[in-house]
Amino acid sequence: MKTDPGWLEVRLATGEHDLRAAQRLRYRIFVQELGGDGPLVDHLTGLECDEFDPVVDHLLLIDTRRDPDAGDHVVGAYRLLRSDVAADFGRYYCDSEYDLTTLRQSGRRLVELGRSCVDPAYRGGSGMYLLWNALADYVLAHDIEILFGVASFHGTQIEPLAQALSWLHHHHLAPGGLRPVARAPHYQRMDLIPPEALDRRAAMTAMPALIKAYLRLGGVVGDGAWIDHDFNTTDVFLLMDTAAMSERHRQFYQDRRQGS
Repeated sequence: MKTDPGWLEVRLATGEHDLRAAQRLRYRIFVQELGGDGPLVDHLTGLECDEFDPVVDHLLLIDTRRDPDAGDHVVGAYRLLRSDVAADFGRYYCDSEYDLTTLRQSGRRLVELGRSCVDPAYRGGSGMYLLWNALADYVLAHDIEILFGVASFHGTQIEPLAQALSWLHHHHLAPGGLRPVARAPHYQRMDLIPPEALDRRAAMTAMPALIKAYLRLGGVVGDGAWIDHDFNTTDVFLLMDTAAMSERHRQFYQDRRQGS
């Protein structure tokens, strides 16, 4: 699907060259920029890989001015794992961090979002908006009812994150029937500050832009954060139920359906 500006394109990966370019972008961001690591990260060739890459859909932001043969044409990426694919594969990425029993038992059509990243040169512009626009198309095409995934705070020290984590717990906790719980031993409680002592400005300042974007779309969080020492992050579980979105965002999806 072509998008504005004219030299940006958002589409699903179509071959090995697309996947390698996405993994190269992820290495620059998750490993070099954020200090992460993992058992399948290839430091020699600069690729951030894992066992889910062959089975997920890779939604890519492409700069068409760049040469795909050079491997740097992917400037943004999202990984999408639908519930039917996850059932065949045997698990979701989030299964290692959260107990997803409530979601599996809901009977709803799910998609797990992961590895969201945009090249620094394309942040603050339309790049993330274009990816989310394409994600809306994907949700409609596959009749997705619930979107979920982990989003991360940089670092594993909890004190600087106390305001933000507490704000999420007190103001955006998922309903009990759909609320995954972080797994031990990396479970970190989020209700660190009582509601009356919260400082909204401090909480929002410490909140990553991606998490704030999920909240604007009606996102809610699971029970507890999960400390990811490999990726040097503190993860929170975010869930968006399309049936519970605000009227404004439901209309956004409806408009896209009518225009398709």
